Amino acid sequence: MIEKIAKLNQRFKNQEPKKVLKQFLEEYKEKIALSSSFGAEDQVLSDMILKIDESAEIFTLDTGRLPYETYDVMNRTNLKYKTKIKVYFPHSRDVEELYQKQGINGFYNSVENRKECCYVRKIVPLQRALKGVDIWITGIRAEQSPTREDMQLFEWDEANRVIKLNPLVSWSQSDVWDYIKANDVPYNALHDKGYPSIGCAPCTRAVKDGEDIRSGRWWWEDPKHKECGLHIKDTKC
Repeated sequence: MIEKIAKLNQRFKNQEPKKVLKQFLEEYKEKIALSSSFGAEDQVLSDMILKIDESAEIFTLDTGRLPYETYDVMNRTNLKYKTKIKVYFPHSRDVEELYQKQGINGFYNSVENRKECCYVRKIVPLQRALKGVDIWITGIRAEQSPTREDMQLFEWDEANRVIKLNPLVSWSQSDVWDYIKANDVPYNALHDKGYPSIGCAPCTRAVKDGEDIRSGRWWWEDPKHKECGLHIKDTKC
């Protein structure tokens, strides 16, 4: 798999995201899907993908603790593109057990608690969402955080046994917003309130000018821990 990933990265090096998406949407059809958290990058990709194939699969993970603004942009996206993005929820029993163990906000108490919450609310639903998927499209950009700066256009996701396609990996934040404005793409209202990166409501806050764009995510933790587990790079193949 290492060799295959290397060949894909070489073959599609410096190609426009739309061109890469078009080829893989046509080639993999029902075996390819975009995971969206309705952040700016995911909205750009949703616009590109649905303009190529209005029946393409896009899914989201509803953790049960999302901000109102995220549900609002979900609704506006469905209406604009005449689609219905698929939603995956955590299992109710898992959430109930997590509450009994941690309390309602136990994730603030330790990295281990927070990762367990992310596992129940995100990782397990993602595993269900990716069943039958060969290509997982994400909105990852290399400049988003130290944990992502070495990521490439194509990655191998060992945990889910899928090829991860990151079409915007080399884009800047300005590239993203230029596209949104030029194409009138719906976006989360929290972006206008100082939230460059948006996750669950209790784990996300606004950032000040000049701060790292993901500094508002799990702000009480060391930056090297700031991943929920969805996009941890694993080089095993």
